[in-house]
Amino acid sequence: MHLHAPAKLNLCLYLGARRDDGLHELCSLFEPLALADLITVAEAESDEVICPGVEGENLAARALVGLRARGWRRPPLRVEIEKRVPVAAGLGGGSGDAAAILRLAAGEVGDLQGLAAELGADVPSQLRPSLALVRGAGERVEPLPEPAPHAALLLPGGGGLSTAAVFAEADRLGIGREPKELEELATRLREVAGAGASPLAYPELLVNDLAAPARSLRPAIGDGLDELGEAGAPVVLLSGSGPTAVGLFPDLAAARAAAATIDRDDAIVCAAGKAP
Repeated sequence: MHLHAPAKLNLCLYLGARRDDGLHELCSLFEPLALADLITVAEAESDEVICPGVEGENLAARALVGLRARGWRRPPLRVEIEKRVPVAAGLGGGSGDAAAILRLAAGEVGDLQGLAAELGADVPSQLRPSLALVRGAGERVEPLPEPAPHAALLLPGGGGLSTAAVFAEADRLGIGREPKELEELATRLREVAGAGASPLAYPELLVNDLAAPARSLRPAIGDGLDELGEAGAPVVLLSGSGPTAVGLFPDLAAARAAAATIDRDDAIVCAAGKAP
């Protein structure tokens, strides 16, 4: 069995206060990308998750352990992950892999949403990859209509930026919005994205509060954002906690033309807004 685990793009990320559990309130708009990890699943003598290039236990392995702990009775599985989504790049690659494993047990294990939330903030939204308004610490997911076609040009910048470190830097910088403002932003996002428009139609809302702390930790992120702007990207943003700089374009042809202008080895062009 072959599964696709699409990357996710944070079209915006508004950061609220840090909660008593150490997590932060968020208001974000997630969309899937055509870029996806390929996961091969086969029966085996014992459960095994293999992910070349990723050391130690990953989220997919934890997802499988979680399913077994909840009584999932399928035969043991060998799971092999071919990483295509850059690691630790703010694109939710590990969360997508975990969600793909959880989808195997749909209808067979109760409260997959709860298990997803235990695994990580981005996992619940990836159980059904689609454009979604995401609230809370990632556990409140409101699917929205598929947006008009558009494309993305990604500059991962080598990945490897710790999400925890970026959030800690945000706390140090005193970044955090009031609950009332987050509610107002959610209403605006629901209205514009709920109409099925391309995100290019509401660039003023595509704000990432983690951009400043991410750039504080890795100033070179600014170079990628500048390159995308100079290449003509109508919208330039940082995905998630970074370091991936993203340019949004009306179509793949425009994104490919910009990629040729930038001429960077790490550039990735893909369709956006719909899972593969």
